[in-house]
Amino acid sequence: MTDVVSEGAAERRTRTLRVDLALTLVQDDLGSPERLRSVLEQTLVFSGATLAAVYAPGGGGDQLCLIDTAGVPRALYGLRDSYPLAGGSPTADAYRLGHPLWLGPDETAPGQGARPAPAGDFCLGVVPLPPDPRGGGCLVVVSEAGTGFDPEDRACLETLARAVSFPQTAGGGEPEELPSSSFSLAMDSGHVEADSELLQAFGLGPADFDGKVETLLGMTVPEDLPALMSVVESDHMSIGERELEFRILQPSGEQKWLRLRARLLPAADGRPSRLVGTVTDASKLRSGGNEVARVQRLAAALATAGTVRDVGQAVVTALRRPLMADRIALAELEGDRLVVTVLDPPEPEAWPEVWRTEWRTEWPDAPVRTMPTLAAALREGRASVWPAGSPLEPALADVGPGGLAVLPLPAGGRMAGACLIGWDTPHDFGPDERALLTASAGLAGQALMRAHAFDAEHELVGMLQRTLLPRRLPQLPGAVAVARYLPTTAGLEVGGDWYDVIPLPDNHVALVIGDVQGHNAGAATLMGQMRTALRAYAVEGHPPDVVVSHANRLLMDMETDLFATCCYVDVDMAEGTAWCVRAGHLPPVLRHPDGSTEIIVTEGGPPLGVITQADYPMSPLPLQPGTLLALTTDGLVESAELDMEDGLRGLAAQLATADPAHLGLVADALLAGANRSDDVALLLMRYDGMATRPLRESWTVWRVPEAVRHARRFTRRTLRSWGIKEEPDAVLLIVSELVTNALVHTDGKVRLDLTLIGNRLRVAVADVSPRTPIKPTSIGWEATGGRGILLVEALSASWGTVPVSGGKQVWAEIPVLGLP
Repeated sequence: MTDVVSEGAAERRTRTLRVDLALTLVQDDLGSPERLRSVLEQTLVFSGATLAAVYAPGGGGDQLCLIDTAGVPRALYGLRDSYPLAGGSPTADAYRLGHPLWLGPDETAPGQGARPAPAGDFCLGVVPLPPDPRGGGCLVVVSEAGTGFDPEDRACLETLARAVSFPQTAGGGEPEELPSSSFSLAMDSGHVEADSELLQAFGLGPADFDGKVETLLGMTVPEDLPALMSVVESDHMSIGERELEFRILQPSGEQKWLRLRARLLPAADGRPSRLVGTVTDASKLRSGGNEVARVQRLAAALATAGTVRDVGQAVVTALRRPLMADRIALAELEGDRLVVTVLDPPEPEAWPEVWRTEWRTEWPDAPVRTMPTLAAALREGRASVWPAGSPLEPALADVGPGGLAVLPLPAGGRMAGACLIGWDTPHDFGPDERALLTASAGLAGQALMRAHAFDAEHELVGMLQRTLLPRRLPQLPGAVAVARYLPTTAGLEVGGDWYDVIPLPDNHVALVIGDVQGHNAGAATLMGQMRTALRAYAVEGHPPDVVVSHANRLLMDMETDLFATCCYVDVDMAEGTAWCVRAGHLPPVLRHPDGSTEIIVTEGGPPLGVITQADYPMSPLPLQPGTLLALTTDGLVESAELDMEDGLRGLAAQLATADPAHLGLVADALLAGANRSDDVALLLMRYDGMATRPLRESWTVWRVPEAVRHARRFTRRTLRSWGIKEEPDAVLLIVSELVTNALVHTDGKVRLDLTLIGNRLRVAVADVSPRTPIKPTSIGWEATGGRGILLVEALSASWGTVPVSGGKQVWAEIPVLGLP
């Protein structure tokens, strides 16, 4: 036990010595802004913190005022410009008590001077500064590590706090304030009211400024513009304070650093109304590098990165070009394997041969143990740099022959992955660059963990959505159908769009597309119920208007506040006719064989679930071989920038130029420009017509003593008219048994249908009873009935029953001979 304690103490002393050595490299001028900034950057490096800030007495001596910060924007954690000394914030408490405070995630709650970060929990450390004539101050650090600040971190932070110094006035009063200017920005109009000092900071005169915020944004260095836009656009921020450093291009062509401090004020309705604040010339506070600004830009980009791939692209954008690196790779750690999510540049020839031969091209992965240097870096959890000529395994040496940076990505007490940055020409790793790499690795690790969780949840949502939709479309007689579903990318919402293709008897097919109001689990559940209900009513044999009416009454009885729209099309593949019923949904779009298109605006009924006694009229659709039928939801043709009528006309125009021979390519092209803020369902069917058109005849069987004989005579006459010269006795016997069963066991109308397709004859008898005939398992010798179904089964190639509207149809198929 003693050895363990001594070993830990020795390690802490070693780390503290490294801190002392690093502090000797900063500027000797104790009162210079450069020294303060260097100490804060060293704080980020040695403590693993994401943010460091210094506060000192000011404001008449009754509050602690912010002096300077380093790391990510402090607004992410709710740190303010000042804290009352008499208040209950951790900063004021540590200052009054004179000893450090270390707060875990449970203690960094709203109202305690900080708020939970959007990324999750964080830890807060407040270390008092040594007393001086001004009254000292506090060093405040924020870490997203789940374990908080261990004894080594605390010892290093106390050492760094003793080295903190900052500029002061000649009288030893408040910290020196740089010249600043004020502005007021109206969020609705973009009009800026600015004083002469602000215009002078931008190098403009009062006569040169037109009052538009775009004029000031146009002077911003392009690399800094996205971060600045996230502040001046109300959609990207909430009510409260914001702080940002950015660069502008002066008329001379030189860059100039400015610091923006602003607060977004609400209107009476609580919505963002006006941004007010100051702009300070920050050139005097900065050294030659801009590493902190790069970290800020990376933090801003990672804050909006929703997927693992987005995180990788943000890291590439923030590091590769600014560091003039030749290649950068980001990989997730899954067990003992690295799964590479981003390779930049993406060309295979830009990477070592082993990466191209042993790794998959799109999502490469390889065991970590194959690269000992990388495995060691992940175990130790520290960023490592390898200058040109370092002895490395070939898989890594060729990534950066002029220099290689290996950045483990920590998150939640473990390694989320690794980032490799390589240079072809010899590269010098300065202390500022090392601090940048360390800070970037911490940010990227946390973002990667969040994005991985988001991807997993999004995949779960997508899997739920896919289980509610058809796994595959059926093969259709005389037609080809394809469907596409494109979920929204806005969060983890489950949509209510659905489609279905339902095969029906007698070569009929029902095409259905619909949309349930809302984007949540309730909408998805209702979507699954409505799809099942429509399929059930259709299979029962109801006509299209009855199917939709039944679904409407069902939804009304479900006592839900949601409603649904749908379009139901019943297509007779043999006759080339179709009937359409719309319930508050978009009309079908047809592409005729000659390439012309038509939006079929038919009379429709209200959405499902709105009116109990609603009428849903049927409208005919013209179909010819080669006609393309398109059904879609509003996500494809409507958005905030696109009116629905214009969207439908655009869909029709795209169909006019499409090649209907390749429906899959047509569907993909239609979805290429889809609005991803809403779900999109698309169903396409190309009607080709059946190669062999069936022959059909029907006979209404009257309940008379000689009904069966009349049915047999009708059958014999029909077969002769079709050219079947040899009258098969089996067909007549099947007709006799099916008609007899219907007359004996049911009441009401009985209908006999004969259909000839190729060399197969289909005999079907429909009645009004929904009861399916039961085949007896055994029949005694003395029984006088029950053998009819057994005879039908024995004489036919196949038989069965299907529901029809209010009843059933018993059918049998028999191969026939004697055709011409």
